[in-house]
Amino acid sequence: MGLALAFAALVTTPRLRDAHADPLAAVGGEAIEIAAETLEVDARGGTAVLTGHVSLVKGDLKVACPRIEVRYDDAPRVTWARGSGGVTADIRGVHAEAPEVDLDLGRHVLELRGGVRLTRGQGWLQADKASIEITTAKVTLKDVRGAIPVGAPKP
Repeated sequence: MGLALAFAALVTTPRLRDAHADPLAAVGGEAIEIAAETLEVDARGGTAVLTGHVSLVKGDLKVACPRIEVRYDDAPRVTWARGSGGVTADIRGVHAEAPEVDLDLGRHVLELRGGVRLTRGQGWLQADKASIEITTAKVTLKDVRGAIPVGAPKP
């Protein structure tokens, strides 16, 4: 119920995307901060849908997209989120773009699908799927291709 009240407070904020949202739930010692233009909450079902310039921030992780569906428990703590409609995610210098993303907060894993592009510095990789461990920024890719810069040979 506490999360539903926090969501209700967010809904009444006139231009939510321009406002810095208060932390909604602590997971692993860090709060999740969200912002959006519109929010719909199903308090009984433990779900919420945020739409319009949605951003989600948890520590070093920043996710932006047009829509995020959220599941939360009774504590209330966000346990899972799915972003769609063209997602960008940034974590510790890695920039990712994909049509969809799932954020599993129990496992601390971000999973991107539908044709993923990762960039860091001058390097880039494309893959069907990518998984990023939030705590370590370890990246695992499936069906990957790309370009990784190399240093000039030493004389």
